[in-house]
Amino acid sequence: MSSPLSFPSLSRWILAVLVAALMLPVLAVLGAWLPLGAATGQATDILREMAATVLPDYLWTTVQLCLMVTVGVAVVGLSTAAAVTLFEFPGRRVFEWALLLPLAMPAYVVAYAYTDFLQFSGPLQNGLRAALGAEGRMFPEVRNVVGAAWVFTFALYPYVYLLARTALGERAVHLMEAARLMGAPLRRRVREVALPLARPAVAAGIALALMETLADFGVASYFGIQTFTAGIYKAWLSMDNRIAAAQLATMLLVFVALLLGLEHRAQHRMRFAVTKGARSNTRDAQAVPLLGRRRVWAWLLCATPILMGFVLPVLFMLRPLLADWAGLPWARFGEWAFNSVRLASITAVLAVGVALALAYQVRRSGHWAVRAAAQVAGMGYAIPGAVVVVGLLLPWMLLAKIRPEWNFASVLTTTVLGLMWAYVVRFCAAALQSLQSGYTRLPASGDEA
Repeated sequence: MSSPLSFPSLSRWILAVLVAALMLPVLAVLGAWLPLGAATGQATDILREMAATVLPDYLWTTVQLCLMVTVGVAVVGLSTAAAVTLFEFPGRRVFEWALLLPLAMPAYVVAYAYTDFLQFSGPLQNGLRAALGAEGRMFPEVRNVVGAAWVFTFALYPYVYLLARTALGERAVHLMEAARLMGAPLRRRVREVALPLARPAVAAGIALALMETLADFGVASYFGIQTFTAGIYKAWLSMDNRIAAAQLATMLLVFVALLLGLEHRAQHRMRFAVTKGARSNTRDAQAVPLLGRRRVWAWLLCATPILMGFVLPVLFMLRPLLADWAGLPWARFGEWAFNSVRLASITAVLAVGVALALAYQVRRSGHWAVRAAAQVAGMGYAIPGAVVVVGLLLPWMLLAKIRPEWNFASVLTTTVLGLMWAYVVRFCAAALQSLQSGYTRLPASGDEA
């Protein structure tokens, strides 16, 4: 007797449920604009008041920050990717993976480390005053928009670095060799062949870095700068209006949609033909040996981002840790660390699994509805984590008013289910974009082998 549901149809139903789970917070945030009675009216009044007072400043600060981060991650990410891909110098193999280390440091942790070390009462300024016999401030204030852009640049440049390194390594090799055989000097080969090939990858990496910047609240809050995301939190926490916070989040989604469009267009442009033997046959042409001063400059170019984004923050945090090593509750810290690793591992498996299923279905079917669902699901990456929680709770709170005996909202808030759901919504997009980037380098089903 045949099963009422075949495996393909069952897999489609499972995929539909997964997509719905990813889209729920985004759709709930968008649904905050629906007329829901007095709550919507109060939210409208709050937004009107914020638009007349603080929202223009929030927008201008956010634009300034995004422009600085764009320039920073593009310059640092592309230059380091070009250095480790196109040239040969001491330590190149180590730098290839070490340049990814800043991804292990959350931006707000880097912000705290720099502020603690460089502030007026920090060890640097105290040491300078003691050594020079001076008084007053010895170092400019770091808690401003420029300081935040500095933190984001050295925390997020690996997004650009990783994609640009892949693009240069897989696409620039044989074209660089062809340009060399035609007599083009090294500088011209880099400027007119390698860097133009990396532009789509740089655009995709910038889009990811900006989505991370837009969703950040920790750095902005600690540095005391008023970004658009800070306005979302104020509407929710200070003004106690979740609807207004969700409505502000929908405005943030407009920027996210533009960034996603840029990222997908850049990924599509990264589909260049690569011969199977290009990497192995032209390996020597890819890595041009550097000598003398150029070797030193390449080493400094790659070492500086690692120093600024990982080594120095770790050293800054080790100083107070070593000063009070014995008085810390290590047993409690161990329990917290175990919980973090456990949640991170489960979330990583779930996010990659869901993203793999969705990316495969997008490539296999190519239907506009599937692509649209993937793009909407990807918007969760740029929604602040607290707003994702609001988007999860709003539908269930509304359902609780209709069917209070179900009490599903309490299950989300009192168990790990809600936290894992929010994590998957936030980080599935990163896995999805990486998988789609890999799929774009494969020939379509109808292409020639």
